[in-house]
Amino acid sequence: MITTLSLLPGVTLRCFRDTRVKQRCLSVQFVRPMCREEASLNALLPAVLLRGSVNAPDMRSVTLRLDDLYGASMGTLVRHIGDYQTTGLYCSFISDEYTLDDDTIFAPMVAFLREILLQPVLENGVFRADYIQSEKKNLISTIEAQRNDKRAYAAQQLFAKMCPKDAYGIPRLGEISRVRAITPEGAYAHYRRVLKESPIEIFYVGELSAEAVAEQILPVFQSMERSYVNLKDQTPFTSSGGGEFTETMDVEQGKLTMGFVTPITLREEAFAAMQVCNTVLGAGMTSKLFMQVREKMSLCYDIGSAYYGSKGILGVYAGIDCSKEQTVRQEVLRQLEKMTQGEITEEEMTAAKQALISRLRSTHDTPGAIENYYATGALSGMDMIPETYIAKIEAVTARQVAEVAKTLTLDTVYFLKGVQA
Repeated sequence: MITTLSLLPGVTLRCFRDTRVKQRCLSVQFVRPMCREEASLNALLPAVLLRGSVNAPDMRSVTLRLDDLYGASMGTLVRHIGDYQTTGLYCSFISDEYTLDDDTIFAPMVAFLREILLQPVLENGVFRADYIQSEKKNLISTIEAQRNDKRAYAAQQLFAKMCPKDAYGIPRLGEISRVRAITPEGAYAHYRRVLKESPIEIFYVGELSAEAVAEQILPVFQSMERSYVNLKDQTPFTSSGGGEFTETMDVEQGKLTMGFVTPITLREEAFAAMQVCNTVLGAGMTSKLFMQVREKMSLCYDIGSAYYGSKGILGVYAGIDCSKEQTVRQEVLRQLEKMTQGEITEEEMTAAKQALISRLRSTHDTPGAIENYYATGALSGMDMIPETYIAKIEAVTARQVAEVAKTLTLDTVYFLKGVQA
């Protein structure tokens, strides 16, 4: 289903042929090693590029050009995938077969993408200062908004405490202090470095063959001066010792987060079993944590778990009355211990598998979902079609779930509590 072509050294095109819907998509990602020094720069870069090109020098001009392409859209793409961060653009547009008077969309879409990527608006040889300043404000507002979402904030703090020496502890959008320090000169120098050094991942969803897409997209990258640097392979999480951390804030509801580690990543054969394990434990309304800790024991307002397969981390998140912290922690550990002892019902296994399989089957529902699944999977190390993954999920046994549960070790606890607690 996926055709992969190496267009140039360090430039990879992946194509998924799909004729079911009118919309098509094309993404371009520059892949960087995730590091604190440039995370904010990478997050800012695509937003600055979208402010305009030489021939469409402002946002209104960009919008008009996209409107001419039958209402196409172009957006920023910033991802944190294990040890990598990607920065780039995502384009959505209709298929040529739905245009009027034999108009074509794909070729002019690629041409405009080239303009945005390679012909940005400059001032004195660098990015325009007002564009940089405006997008810095937007990025800072986005980061601050995440802090206002206390569940998301607690999760990020868990990773920061758990991974002080690991790339996974760095926020996807970087840090406010580093955003503020960005200058037009620094941003432009980084942009040139990104174009020259980064491996480039291109993904297309539509009716065109990989060869037809390559014919259109190759000239964009042939014109670039390149001496790309190979990325190191993805690595599993290595603990820095863990610990327990408490932060006090003016909140009515405490946020308890518990970070567990496992040697099982999505690159391991036991990955499917660990996904089922996570779902049985806490990922959903039929899970042990939801049914026992929330519904039966009424110990929390909400509770759940998430497994980050690129690193081998499982996080448990609970909104609680601050006075119940220790009780909830003990009950989470007790539910996990029950799983290691094989106390997993057939109903729990069936519900967990159905939830995972339903999610996988929705992978092909939209071009965006297709791009997200395959483009992210290729970089994380799990290059697997959903059908193959579904078969692995279906084959998982309760005994296998119990065995992988035994590999989970509590590493770090972060608790956000109220000032009156």
